[in-house]
Amino acid sequence: MQTANSKLQTQEIKRCTWPGADPLYMDYHDNEWGKEVHDDKKLFEFLVLESAQAGLSWITILRRREGYRKAYADFDVQKVAAFDDEDVARLLNDEGIIRNRLKVLSSINNAKLFIEVQKEFGSFDKYLYSFMPNGKPIVNYTTAIPASTPISDAISKDMKKRGFKFFGTTICYAHMQATGMVNDHLPDCSFK
Repeated sequence: MQTANSKLQTQEIKRCTWPGADPLYMDYHDNEWGKEVHDDKKLFEFLVLESAQAGLSWITILRRREGYRKAYADFDVQKVAAFDDEDVARLLNDEGIIRNRLKVLSSINNAKLFIEVQKEFGSFDKYLYSFMPNGKPIVNYTTAIPASTPISDAISKDMKKRGFKFFGTTICYAHMQATGMVNDHLPDCSFK
């Protein structure tokens, strides 16, 4: 039974509109989206997940997140970079993930490139933030959320030049939102 106080608390909470009423989407919005992440393991996780999302809805990937965690060695970039043909076959038969051959192969390739970037910059986080003004996240709190920006264009272009796949400017901007490089919560959102 809902008390008057819990009704009031529910009424006071305001969210961006995109999560709708889906509990998984709301949890992601409330606890992750737009929150700064500087841990390379988490950045690699979102690289895999966002790349898998290309052409699909984000909720489709969120619903398979645990499947990806299991299939991709808990997002251990060193292990993923070492995946071989047997692992590719295993992934292509894993119903817990999106079984797209090009995406599977690119995730392994991207892991190898991720490690190269870490070696060059000290961390993947330092690499990403080298594109950010003053090395800081951008807080927009806007009602006009773009699909891409000049910064996501630049990151995507550089990553493409390095050989990364499935990381165009729109996917890059989604990655930036997911990891708090940009915070695009609506101005009246309780979780900004």
